[in-house]
Amino acid sequence: MDTATFAAGCFWGVEEAFYDEPGVISTRVGYTGGTTDAPTYQQVCNGTTGHAEAVEVAFDPSVISYEQLLKIFWQAHDPTQLNRQGPDVGSQYRSAVFFHSEQQCQLAEASRDALDHSGRYQRSVVTEIVPAATFWQAEEYHQKYHRKNGGGCGF
Repeated sequence: MDTATFAAGCFWGVEEAFYDEPGVISTRVGYTGGTTDAPTYQQVCNGTTGHAEAVEVAFDPSVISYEQLLKIFWQAHDPTQLNRQGPDVGSQYRSAVFFHSEQQCQLAEASRDALDHSGRYQRSVVTEIVPAATFWQAEEYHQKYHRKNGGGCGF
């Protein structure tokens, strides 16, 4: 088993993009990349914690590769929007890859650079690629939100 962590706007929709993929063992939504310990949803929404809404993906690399997860990530959002996705605005909705190893860092940078030079977007890709930090699991009602409630932000 391996772990990948991505931020791409509202975590409900980002989680939806991953959790039915063969080789994905589990997903959980939460907060990472900031300075506040054990943040709450309200704190993160206020934009003062430095955290991004993110999805942690546990996966079996013999079934799905990290490169395949990156492809899903890039397709799940607009990586040229700085600190926003759709109607959600603020640094908590930034596009980011939180890498767990040097290999993940290299693969993420290479895929970001290839996407940036592909001509797919008129603007530059602004996705951060930074080391994984403590992942604070979001409140239970956020976990698998679409499966529990349907609707909301997402894809």
